Amino acid sequence: MEQSFHYLLMADQAVFQKRLLNALKKASLTAGQPKVLDYLKDHDGAGQKEIAAACHIEPATLTSVLNRMEEKGMIERRMRNGNRRSLYVFLTEKGKELSDVVEREFDRAEEQALAGFSPEEREECRRMLRRICENLTENVKE
Repeated sequence: MEQSFHYLLMADQAVFQKRLLNALKKASLTAGQPKVLDYLKDHDGAGQKEIAAACHIEPATLTSVLNRMEEKGMIERRMRNGNRRSLYVFLTEKGKELSDVVEREFDRAEEQALAGFSPEEREECRRMLRRICENLTENVKE
């Protein structure tokens, strides 16, 4: 029996997430935190709306993720340029160390997932996944 596209996509995501969280057990990271750390590594000082959109997380869900990360000392929220209405999210030293761990584990998981793929196949896979994401996010309000 041939498995459907939606099943394969959901199964791949679930297995990838489980593998990643198992590898990050020692770091005590929960679902949602690795991708936020990964995003902040290159966008330190981002606003919460920006993080939510980039990580495809609902703003209310992101707030609880960030609260737990702040309690664990991974991030801090602060004002920029005296703007009291907007808080920006910055990695702490602990957060920077954890983002390095997350990056290594993402690399290992990706290498395992793409084992046996040629460089051309890897690029084609990334291209198709980007296109799928673009197709699915078209006309969707975040």
